[in-house]
Order: sequence, then C-alpha cells, then structure tokens
Amino acid sequence: MRTKEQVDAIVEALEAEYPLAECALEYEKDYELLFSVRLSAQCTDARVNMITPALYERFPTLESFAEAEQEEVEDLIRSCGFYHTKARDIVLCARMLLERFDGKVPGTMEELLTLPGVGRKTANLILGDIFHVPGSTVVDTHCIRLSKRLGLVDGLKDPVKIEMALREILPPEKSSDFCHRIVLHGRAVCDARKPKCEACCCAMWCKQFTGV
Repeated sequence: MRTKEQVDAIVEALEAEYPLAECALEYEKDYELLFSVRLSAQCTDARVNMITPALYERFPTLESFAEAEQEEVEDLIRSCGFYHTKARDIVLCARMLLERFDGKVPGTMEELLTLPGVGRKTANLILGDIFHVPGSTVVDTHCIRLSKRLGLVDGLKDPVKIEMALREILPPEKSSDFCHRIVLHGRAVCDARKPKCEACCCAMWCKQFTGV
C-alpha cells in the first residue's frame, strides 16, 4: 500500500499529464449521460458516441424514451452489443425517472441504484460528473488494472472493495477527476498487454515496472 505522500504524488502526476479530466461520453442532458453509460457496458465510448446522436435525435425527450417501443431503440443501438437488455433498461429507466423522480436524475447513491441497469460504477460517475459529490469513485477495468499496478489496492479484486479502498486514500475532492484521468492513462499509456512504461508519468510508483 502506498503512503499518503506517494498517493498525492500519483494524483499530481496524472493531473499534470491530463489537465482536462473529462468523461469521454458526449451528452447534453443529465439523463443522456445516464443512458450513454448504460450503452458503454462492454462497448467503447467511441462507439457509443457514434450511436447516440441518432438515438437522441429520434427520442429528444425523456417522455419520448418512456413511450418508445423497445424494438425501435434496439435498432438504433444494435452495434453497441447486448442491445436487447440495454434497450429495455433505457426505456424502463426513462419511465421510472418520470414516475418516481419527477423527470430528474436522482442525486444519491441509494436512489440511483434503484434505476434499471444502474450499478455502483454508473452511480458514482453520475454523482461525480453531474452532482460533483466528493469521494465519487468510478471503478472500471482501467481503474482496477492501474490501481493494482500502482500499489493502491494490494490484493483486492472485488470492484466494491477497490472502490472503498480508493475512497480511503484519495482526496475526496479529487476522486472523480482521478478516475477520469486513470482511464485516459490506461487508454493512452498503461495498456493491459503492452504498457508503454517508458512514457509513463507514474512509472516510479508502478509495481509492475519497478518490481516493488
């Protein structure tokens, strides 16, 4: 496990390398981010961003999503995979937002987890990006891989346990941005199979690179 000084240094290195800690998914409305995150499951953000313009043009309001035929939504999102389940969740989620939350995306973990297709990863992203809740920690495959390599979560595999461990050591006000930056770093440098260690701003703290 890294010391507080080491954790702070890792956070600062990533801040310097990736000044803009932004979500790669494109959206204009809060619920659009919610739906885009659902579409991104086992699909790339780039693919989702190719799909959503036509989807949101066809269904420009939450009400139109709630009234949509699942089959039509499926046709528009087919290329992102698992389109039956994703279309069902989006339509049901739109209905629940209207019926239970007055058409607004809720701002608590407990409420978000009641929505179809929403787990802790999605809920944390919404809490961090939409509501700017301190401590919001999005644990995806990049976060898991890099956190292990950087010695932030020694011996942990379960995403919820990793989330809780990161919450303990990351500055709460920087947690959400840290998770965005670690995704950017995972895509650009710290690949799962062929990491570019010579170009890594965090190499000195990487257990895979240093062996300690």
